Amino acid sequence: MTVRWALSGKSRVVPSALTMTNDTSMPFSSPNLRNDIACNVMSEQKFNSAMQRHQPCIEKVGSKIDSLYLHIPFCFHKCHYCDFYSIVPSQANAQEKYDQFTERLISELAWLMNTTDAKPRMIFVGGGTPTFLPAENWRSLLAAMRQQGWLDTMTEFTVEANPETVTAELVDQLVAGGVNRMSMGAQSFNLEHLKTLERWHDPRKVTLAVDLARKAGIANLNIDLIFAIPGQTLDDLERDLEVAMALQTDHLSYYNLTYEPNTALKQKLAMGQVTPVDEDTEAAMYELILDRMSKASFEHYEISNWCKPGKPCEHNLVYWTNGNWVGAGPAAASHVDGYRWKNQPSLGPYLSSTDQPPVMDVEHLPADQRVGEVLMMHLRLRQGMPMDRVESLIPNGDWRYDKISELSNLGLLEKSDGYLRLTHSGLLVGDAVLGELL
Repeated sequence: MTVRWALSGKSRVVPSALTMTNDTSMPFSSPNLRNDIACNVMSEQKFNSAMQRHQPCIEKVGSKIDSLYLHIPFCFHKCHYCDFYSIVPSQANAQEKYDQFTERLISELAWLMNTTDAKPRMIFVGGGTPTFLPAENWRSLLAAMRQQGWLDTMTEFTVEANPETVTAELVDQLVAGGVNRMSMGAQSFNLEHLKTLERWHDPRKVTLAVDLARKAGIANLNIDLIFAIPGQTLDDLERDLEVAMALQTDHLSYYNLTYEPNTALKQKLAMGQVTPVDEDTEAAMYELILDRMSKASFEHYEISNWCKPGKPCEHNLVYWTNGNWVGAGPAAASHVDGYRWKNQPSLGPYLSSTDQPPVMDVEHLPADQRVGEVLMMHLRLRQGMPMDRVESLIPNGDWRYDKISELSNLGLLEKSDGYLRLTHSGLLVGDAVLGELL
């Protein structure tokens, strides 16, 4: 039974990803900066001139940086659910674009390294399809990163991959360059459901890609999956889970499908060409995932993420705990001490920009809205947020104290063991619950 009645008709049954993607890219390279963090709020400042846009970035990037995100936009096909910035390069000049991109990214990374005071422990490469970039370009990029010092303090270096693009040569190159974690975009092991998503890979290639990664020395692996795909049944989901479990990876991300604006899938929905899974079935699917993952001894550490003990995605924990990260590459976003900025959102302007960083938008949230954002992000974590942190974050007399009490009385939030967290029922309407605190 769902609890969608509890919040005045707000009917999100299963909490979505911040935007629909995987454990990897996360939402921070989406076309819309505010949508990147799932907050429909107005920023306090919009910096219009070049000097206004760049000065906060130059000042803030010198602060402590926890993680580095790289956006590689190249793909061989645009999946119908994807709203991240990606391009399919023309075969006529593809290698030229790869080379120009690699050179520009290395230049941006050099500037960042010379500007920041602290080297990050985590590096994450999303896209696009990072493994679509040729091995030779990866060799140049990774060699430059090592020379610049990015790997000096690195403990987790993740690259997301489409199984169809994983080769022994590429994986060997990644490992030689310092990569120690990969995230395989399986999405489903059902060919018909992959076709619905316009996801172009043979599901059998996932097993081959995992084997290649392990043989090269990458033991820390994630599998990305999607549920509530049009036409998907509970039996289909059960079979996907069985195949995923058989791969014996240490991490699994399982997101419900969302119909993002300006995607082909959203257009198909509007035209009646696809029928979304009904809310009760979607909730039953999430319950099934919770049950199977628990029985397989996975820790449920974030709404849509599970791991074996000690194997969370540390990079994504930086997002969920509102840490500091910098992004490099077209459309990559950064967050440092409450400031957010986003790079030029397409390859042409990114390549031609001489600015460092190549910023398009900068914003700074006012204090009240930042409180809501910090709460929303922390409460995605299953352990929740320490109550002493909640009390130090929310000012005395703030309306959120009454709202937390109201949500607790509804059985959607709980205070337990010194933490504020979503209950099991709260998980099923996570978006609505978290939205109440913004």
